[in-house]
Amino acid sequence: MKFNRKDYSDQILLDLYEAILRPRMIEEKMLLLLRQGKVSKWFSGIGQEAISVGAAMALQPDEYILPMHRNLGVFTARNVPYDRLFAQFQGKRSGFTKGRDRSFHFGSNAHHLVGMISHLGPQLAVADGIALANLLNKQPKATLVFSGDGGSSEGDFHEALNVAAVWNLPVIFVIENNGYGLSTPSNEQFRFKQFVDKGPGYGMDAIMVDGNNVLEVYDIIQQTSANIRNNPRPVLIEAITFRMRGHEEASGTKYVPQELFDKWAKKDPVENYEKYLLEIDILDQEKIKKYRAAIKKDIDQGLKKAFDEPMPEAETSMEMEDMYMPFQQQVITPATDAVSDKRYVDAIADAHRQSLEKYPDLILMGQDVAEYGGVFKVTEGMLEKFGKERVRNTPLCESAIIGIGLGLSIKHYKAIIEMQFADFVTCGFNQIVNNLAKSHYRWGQNADVVIRLPTGAGVAAGPFHSQSNEAWFFHTPGLKVVYPSNPYDAKGLLNAAIQDPNPVMYFEHKVLYRSLTAAIPDDYYTVEISKASMVSTGEDLSIITYGMGVHWALETTSKMADISADIIDLRTLLPWDKEAVAASVKKTGRVLILHEDSLTGGIGGEIAAWIAENYFENLDAPIMRLASLDTAIPFSPGLEQNFLPKNRIKEKIETLMAY
Repeated sequence: MKFNRKDYSDQILLDLYEAILRPRMIEEKMLLLLRQGKVSKWFSGIGQEAISVGAAMALQPDEYILPMHRNLGVFTARNVPYDRLFAQFQGKRSGFTKGRDRSFHFGSNAHHLVGMISHLGPQLAVADGIALANLLNKQPKATLVFSGDGGSSEGDFHEALNVAAVWNLPVIFVIENNGYGLSTPSNEQFRFKQFVDKGPGYGMDAIMVDGNNVLEVYDIIQQTSANIRNNPRPVLIEAITFRMRGHEEASGTKYVPQELFDKWAKKDPVENYEKYLLEIDILDQEKIKKYRAAIKKDIDQGLKKAFDEPMPEAETSMEMEDMYMPFQQQVITPATDAVSDKRYVDAIADAHRQSLEKYPDLILMGQDVAEYGGVFKVTEGMLEKFGKERVRNTPLCESAIIGIGLGLSIKHYKAIIEMQFADFVTCGFNQIVNNLAKSHYRWGQNADVVIRLPTGAGVAAGPFHSQSNEAWFFHTPGLKVVYPSNPYDAKGLLNAAIQDPNPVMYFEHKVLYRSLTAAIPDDYYTVEISKASMVSTGEDLSIITYGMGVHWALETTSKMADISADIIDLRTLLPWDKEAVAASVKKTGRVLILHEDSLTGGIGGEIAAWIAENYFENLDAPIMRLASLDTAIPFSPGLEQNFLPKNRIKEKIETLMAY
């Protein structure tokens, strides 16, 4: 292994030595504790320390790094306190996730670190979001994110690199190429020879480094970061290395040929760098002893403090409260009495404009939302008013754009993301349910992101443009889900969703866009999230619904002269208004839950179960549900109408009343 110190001072070389020795000594201790049963799991980075240390030492302290399993050296180089780090590994309350996650699945804004989740790849787009915020702030900063060679097979890898290239984001993508994805060798992961071959395809520079040479890694990343601060663009760095232990300790290494271990043992990054410093008389055995003694003291003190801390006792109230960033909504009323007739689509557009004016750090993103104005023209005119930096067309990459939203949140921006159709949200599902929804619960970082979803059937658009998929997110703690049924609520709830610092799924029915008009306030205002609306009152039964179901229920009951019904528009599905439902159930004693989504697994099942569990004695008849068929949504208009529940509502009400 050849080292070239260039013009780096003796002190820098010694700092790198201490920095690379620390993770090695911690690892050796952790492996001992693992055998003693004092830690439960360990992902070893032995043999790869030079990449983590070289990268972290090369960047400025306030530049974000997004590490992975084998990047302990990033955390130690960023001076993360050892007692908290060890408490994190042991699931103690003083760890960064309060015992809720392990390993490096956490972030610390104080140290400018954002950890991974187990699903390899999503952190790449989060890095894009942080870099975008730096560009918008006119801050000349680099962001660095790690990926393994195996993780590069994920679609998130392609999406993040592609967006970074298209938007000239100052991101360094470091690929730790150690030859294996768990037990699967590279030749079973991809057909190209080296990752640097991929750079030109994305339109970015690509550099290969010896990932076991800490001085080379440091030099290349220092040069690269300095360059992209002044000339923003992404760079791919492929660090060739090898892990000397298993993917994690339980998996072993039997699948790796012994000759590879023999070859790479000779390239040990710590031993070789130490030998080099001894040869050039910067280091001697006495200094080595002093470094080791000091590091051992730090490790022992950190471990003692972490071990002395008891395991956390569960507090249900704390667990529930930490799912969301604390936020007490203050409902804002219009400043004047000015009103005008607005269609549902105009009300949504109004909310966009007024929220973009109210929040200078609000960014609007989505496919075709800029010049084209979105496929439903909701964002028409936004580009001219707010500019290309804030109204951003995106490539077709739902996962990346949602991840970018989280990255923007880390830098205190707000994001509103338009899914072209609600159906397409499947391509970003992981980012929503595992990254956005769990971020605050895991490490206190809110995701200030609103995802707009044009939803619903009735326009003969077939199985992939008409789905009602709100129930997918109703099941996910950490999200809020709203679904307005009229122009007034559409504007007020969207403004409220943007105001809320938590992730909000905002469903808007496509049929209502241009078929429904109402006189609503011209000024900015909000509607309370989690509060239902009583759109009709009666004594005979309670119809609990939302979205298009509200209009179906009103139309049907208006033709049934002998029926008097409470019609409750939930408006917010998560959290839903249990008090309003309970009051109506106790009054009428009969309940019909109506929604456009298919019956099985729909939101109605949960509401029905809750009513039966808590208000059974108030019921005069079984709780009944009415929903669309348990099939995909057909294209042909006649088949679609048969799929929807609208034409079955009258019969269902009659059955309920006859019980």
